Amino acid sequence: MNPQAFYRDPYPVYTEARRTQGLTFVPELDAWLVSRREDVREVLGNPEQFSSAGALRPDYLPSKTALSVLSQGFGGVRTVLGADGDAHRRLRRPLSRGLSSAKVTAALPFITERAEALIGSFAGDGQVEWMAAYARPLPAAVIGHLVGLDPADAPGAIRGAQGAERLVFTELTESEQVEVAEEIVDMQRLLDGYARARRRAPRDDLFTEMVRDLAPGSEDLTLDQRKEIVSNVQNLLLAGHLTTTALLGTVVLNLLRDRRQWELLREQPRLIAAAIEEALRFEAPVQGFRRTVTTTVTLSGTELHEGDVVFVSFASAGRDADAAARADSDVRADSDVRADGDVRVDEFDIGREAFRHLSFGHGPHGCPGSQLAKEQVRISLEILIRELPGLRLARTDITMAPTLIHRSPEALFLAW
Repeated sequence: MNPQAFYRDPYPVYTEARRTQGLTFVPELDAWLVSRREDVREVLGNPEQFSSAGALRPDYLPSKTALSVLSQGFGGVRTVLGADGDAHRRLRRPLSRGLSSAKVTAALPFITERAEALIGSFAGDGQVEWMAAYARPLPAAVIGHLVGLDPADAPGAIRGAQGAERLVFTELTESEQVEVAEEIVDMQRLLDGYARARRRAPRDDLFTEMVRDLAPGSEDLTLDQRKEIVSNVQNLLLAGHLTTTALLGTVVLNLLRDRRQWELLREQPRLIAAAIEEALRFEAPVQGFRRTVTTTVTLSGTELHEGDVVFVSFASAGRDADAAARADSDVRADSDVRADGDVRVDEFDIGREAFRHLSFGHGPHGCPGSQLAKEQVRISLEILIRELPGLRLARTDITMAPTLIHRSPEALFLAW
């Protein structure tokens, strides 16, 4: 299978892997696919045997010219995503504080104001391309607000963070690579300025939390400290943006693809929380991450050795019918089960009994921004069903982005 085709629709491979005894080696991933829910939980909960080093392996390596440009910036330092043990706990600590329930609650008025303004900007047009007009701008504004970026700086910072993803997960010409690398370096220099400013004058924002935790003290930041802070803020900007953007795309797509789902949500707004959980289960925003085996271990009957790589699929775990039929939910609606007893995991249904998904990960690396993402989607759906109740898909030829890092439509044309 062509890697791009696999990225656009990996679910048939996931399904076959769950049916096959043991693990399945997937050439497109160059890794053993961990597809069943209990196996995913086991790997994510056992970082000693399954290291996060190399969790996000590039699909494309930048050219020497692009690498030369990048060398002028502040990247190339380990981030929380690829760290283990004490190093991981140290890098995660400021994120947990900066994305705490209290911090998210305090940001709700800002999220609501931006959501209403964005939807209001196109509500009178009768049509919109949802991803560009809303699903990308809202999370970008929100994560910029929480980090503490000036609104004028946020677009450039987000563009640079997106460029970091494009550079290693999109096939670009050398000139395009250089252009993207320059954007990344510009973003890193901007963030470095913020880091040094927060050292001099701390504020109540996530950037200050990063500086305070990663570089304790009051003396000027060293070059190594600046690189670590910039790299981890860059990672936060990308993760805090792409995950929510993907979820805003897939939840609207799947609600409108089956009109009954949208009508049910309109009639029963109390189902918004269930709709968000079902969207996460059905289309995990991040399909999964790699883990590197640190010692000989047997998983699902397959013997793995030190240095082997597994791809832990959050998305496949969400469609594991065997797991869904077990004790995750003791009581299930009859409508959730086929005549042959199989739970209909490949159907999007906001009325089903909750099936606890793993779409935000599990264990030490569970997503610290999950509440923030859910709140943005909740507020968005509340406004949509109130202001645009006649919402529908203007085009049904939906193409999903060719990446496993953010499962979302490339474009989503809506009308009302």
